[in-house]
Amino acid sequence: MVFLTTKMMERTALFLSFGSYITSLITAFLPLWKTMNSDLNEVENWFSGLWLTCLYTDERGIQCKAYDSVLGLPVDLQISRVLVLISIGTGGFALLTSFLGLEGVGVCVRKPEVKRRLFIFSGVMTWVSGLTTLAPVSIVAYTTVVDFWDEGFPDVMPRWEYGEAMFSGWFGGLGQVIGGTLFFVAVCMRDYDLQRLNVPVSPELKPRTRYYLKTEVL
Repeated sequence: MVFLTTKMMERTALFLSFGSYITSLITAFLPLWKTMNSDLNEVENWFSGLWLTCLYTDERGIQCKAYDSVLGLPVDLQISRVLVLISIGTGGFALLTSFLGLEGVGVCVRKPEVKRRLFIFSGVMTWVSGLTTLAPVSIVAYTTVVDFWDEGFPDVMPRWEYGEAMFSGWFGGLGQVIGGTLFFVAVCMRDYDLQRLNVPVSPELKPRTRYYLKTEVL
């Protein structure tokens, strides 16, 4: 029963990390990090992401354009791009190593210590992936709030606001942090199972051997 619980914990950690990684991956390329609506021109809606800027109108639909220059981007977007790429790389590598470390996968079956290390490495990489997802979303959110309440801009001038992708990024990053924690919980449960199997039997619990006097029938 404990073994089944350990396997369930391992797979729960893997599925949660996988789902959160996909959410973070989609968020990274969505141009919905920030939105801007103008009261003077309500038919135009602007959307901005890390890689694209889009304009939606009723007549032409949505039109997107990549940024002209990387060096011309604001510092927060440049940092966010680097962090997002780190998150994608570490998250994908963590999923690969965690799959190899699962119980029942025919890799290093006779080397439980190797599987244990793979799971620990997966937990660390999933943490790094989650934190590097939360960091760029939080940076862009902070700069958006600062620019929104900047008194130097006229009141009639439209300002950027939070987009839907920022909330999905927070959920994805938080899910990866929780998934990385569950990897460590699964490692602890696996160590507990091995410890229970290797505990020597106490002398008091050993079955008593009865000795009978051998007699010879004449």
